[in-house]
Amino acid sequence: MTDPHIVRAFAPTGVLRASINLGNPILANRGPDGQPVGVSIDLAQAFAERLGVALELVVFDAAGKSVEAVADERADIGFFAIDPVRGAQIAFTDGYVHIEGAYLVRDASPLRDNAEVDRAGTRVTVGKGSAYDLYLTRELKQAEIVRAPTSPTVVKTFLEQGLDVAAGVKQQLEADAGRHPGLRLLPGRFMVIRQAMGCPKSRGEAAARVLGDFVEAMKAQCFVADALRRHGIEGASVAPATII
Repeated sequence: MTDPHIVRAFAPTGVLRASINLGNPILANRGPDGQPVGVSIDLAQAFAERLGVALELVVFDAAGKSVEAVADERADIGFFAIDPVRGAQIAFTDGYVHIEGAYLVRDASPLRDNAEVDRAGTRVTVGKGSAYDLYLTRELKQAEIVRAPTSPTVVKTFLEQGLDVAAGVKQQLEADAGRHPGLRLLPGRFMVIRQAMGCPKSRGEAAARVLGDFVEAMKAQCFVADALRRHGIEGASVAPATII
């Protein structure tokens, strides 16, 4: 990347500040040394190299905080689920990874199907500000939403408060169910989340196009697929290429 205008648009402070959400284990985790590792970190590093600038990771424990950092321009890029509410301030690329959202219940729950969740008296817990929170806030008409502080604390909140359903990343819920006997996932999924990169809309349409082209190149070159494999991520799929 040699266009100085594009470089300044993405790195006005001289470094590329990437907002990283550790609340989604498919995209980012802490490695053995405590440092963030994952698909989103790999993509951030590759984009910084393309711009020819240093990378600074701005790390958060919840999606909502990560989104706010980019919307407020405390970070230059981020990794988010595409959502129209977030799109008011953030320019999204197309998706690079698709992730399934699932429901978790107790073994004794009468719920057997995703379609049965939206009923009066059912309390569903989600991570505050997560893609699941935004989606279910729009879609659930009768069930009550109870917001946990972060996505990783959803099952803890679900158990401590005696709630009816926990909603979130399928793989995270499966892992939590393995640690807590007496829980099961409802079959299938209630949504597919398109994980994308994004930057503040104020950086301009040219910058947004450059970021979008970068994501498409990373998918086409198998960078995303290789990163998922390298980090041992299962249950997520590379998003299809965008036809322009």
